[in-house]
Amino acid sequence: MFSKACEYGIKAMIYIAKQSLSEKRVTVMDIKDKAGLPAAFTGKVLNALTKEEIVQSRTGRFGGFYIDERSMKKIKVIDIVTAIDGDSLFTACGLGLNECSNIQPCPMHNKFVIIRKQIKRMLDTTSIYELAMGLKSEKAILVR
Repeated sequence: MFSKACEYGIKAMIYIAKQSLSEKRVTVMDIKDKAGLPAAFTGKVLNALTKEEIVQSRTGRFGGFYIDERSMKKIKVIDIVTAIDGDSLFTACGLGLNECSNIQPCPMHNKFVIIRKQIKRMLDTTSIYELAMGLKSEKAILVR
């Protein structure tokens, strides 16, 4: 459903948020070691999210990625998805056709419209804070 970049971005953001709740900054190597994500690729994704001001970053001895709690509550998963993958999840044809619309739908168009709305609503109402709290309470996992 998501690109690998988007998957890594979401996972990294959840891990960063969990650590930020304990006032810890996270390096790309921490993410590699603790969240099981590839360092170089995840670093590129996080740099893109930093440019979009979805995550903060500091350099230096006490540097790393972090998210303040107030921002965590405002950042929705849809913000990460659209920053990395754009809006194609919500607009592209489910069968990959170039010309699919309400006027000229593909055979699955009407069913995809319903599912897309549900996915968009879920992503738009789920905050990074909510996901980090699930991870912190150990009711959810990020790595197997």
